[in-house]
Amino acid sequence: MKHIALLAVLLASAATAQDTPPPLEVNVVGGTNAVTAIAVPAMPTAADAPAGLGRQVAEVIASDLRSTGLFTPLGPDGIGTYPRDAASSPAYATWRSAGAAQLVAGYIEANGADRITLACYIHDVAAGRELAHQGFTVAATDWRRAAHKCADTVYSRLSGETGFLDTRVVYVAETGPKNNRTKRIAIMDSDGSNHRYLTLGDATVTTPRFSPSGDKLVYMTASGRRPRVMLMDVASGTTHSLVPGLVLTFAPRFSPDGRNVVFSMAKNGRTAIYAIPTAGGTPRRLTDSVGADTSPSYSPDGSRIVFESDRGGTQQLYVMNADGSNQKRISFGGGRYASPMWSPRGDLIAFTRIAGNFRIGIMSPSGNGEKILTDAWQDEEPSWAPNGRFVMFNRIRQGASGQTSLFAVDINGGNPRRLPTPQDGSDPSWSPLQR
Repeated sequence: MKHIALLAVLLASAATAQDTPPPLEVNVVGGTNAVTAIAVPAMPTAADAPAGLGRQVAEVIASDLRSTGLFTPLGPDGIGTYPRDAASSPAYATWRSAGAAQLVAGYIEANGADRITLACYIHDVAAGRELAHQGFTVAATDWRRAAHKCADTVYSRLSGETGFLDTRVVYVAETGPKNNRTKRIAIMDSDGSNHRYLTLGDATVTTPRFSPSGDKLVYMTASGRRPRVMLMDVASGTTHSLVPGLVLTFAPRFSPDGRNVVFSMAKNGRTAIYAIPTAGGTPRRLTDSVGADTSPSYSPDGSRIVFESDRGGTQQLYVMNADGSNQKRISFGGGRYASPMWSPRGDLIAFTRIAGNFRIGIMSPSGNGEKILTDAWQDEEPSWAPNGRFVMFNRIRQGASGQTSLFAVDINGGNPRRLPTPQDGSDPSWSPLQR
C-alpha cells in the first residue's frame, strides 16, 4: 500500500562461510504442531575452548527452539549437566524424571587456533534412542551460527520442516518523531544478534530485499523526493543505482535466480512494472494499465509474478506470467489488498489486507483459501521465512508515537512473536538459509 501512497506524494511534489559438516544421520518423521518439552542443558566444553561457551550455545539453542512455538525448552538454567561421553549416550531415565520428552546434547572443542567444533545430538528421551547428530566447525567468533545450525537440525528432525533459524533479517531501522523519521537499513541475525547498520540515514530508505544468495540487496532510496532503486553488496556496502536517469523507480525485488530485478517505474504519468537484469541493461515493461501497478513478487520457479494494482478503482492483487501476459485479478474479499509476496514453497501468497485495520493474510495463487493471520491496528509488509512456514511483518502502534516493531507469525496459527530490534523497525526481509 505504501508504494502507491508514496508515489502520489512524490509525483505531487515532482522517491561466513562454514566448513562442510559431517553427514547428518536422520530418519525423518511426520510433522507435529504439539508443543514439546525439550531439555537443552549446558554443553561440556573442552579446556582449550572458550570458557562458558557451552552454556551460551545452549542458551541460543533454547531461545531459537522457543521462538518456533513448537517447543518448551528446559534449561540450560535449573537442570543438570553431563560429561562429554554422555552427549551420545545420555542417562535417559534422568531426563525423563526432569520432564523432558526430547534432549539436545553435545559438546564443544577447539579446532585449531581460532576455530571450534560443535557436536549436536538429538535424543528421544521417552523411547531412549538417538534421533540424529551433526557436527559444525566454525570460526570461534561465529559460535552463534553453530548454535543456530544445531537448533535448525533439531527443528527439522522433530517438525519435518526445513530449518530457518540460521538466517538474517534486513529491515528499516527508524528513529525520531513520527512525522520526521530517520531511516537506516539494518541487518541482524534472525534472533536479533549481530546487529549493524548498512546505510547512514542521510536519505530515506524503504523496502530492502535480499537476493536469493543473500549477498546483495535491492532497496529504494529517496533523496530530493525522487525515489531510485539501488543495488547493494552486503559485505562491502558498495551501492549503485539500478536504473540510470531521473525516472522514479521503487518497490524492487529479485527474481528467484538472482539474474533480474522486477520493480515499478513512474514514467509519463503512468506507473507500470518493469524487469531489468541485475547486471544492468534496459528495463523491459511488463504491465500497461490505466492504474498504478506496483509491489511485484516472483513465484519461486520464476514463471509468474504477483503484484498490486488500483486499475479497477481499489488496490487489489493480480497474477501474471513473468513476461507480463495473462494478467488476472485474484483478490475479491472486500477492502483493499497490498504488498503481496509469493511463498518460497509456491503454494501461498502473503499480503496486507486493508479493511478498517491492516492485517496480514495468506491465500493460494488462485485467490482461494484466504486466511487472516493477525488482528491488530496496522500490520503490513509481509516477508516469508525461507521454509514457507512463518511470515514476518511490521506492526505500527496506534497513537501519537507511531512506534513500529517487527513480528513473525506461524501460518498455522498462534500469537505473533516480536523480534528484538534496538530501535523501531519496518519493511523486514528474511534472508535465505546461510551457507
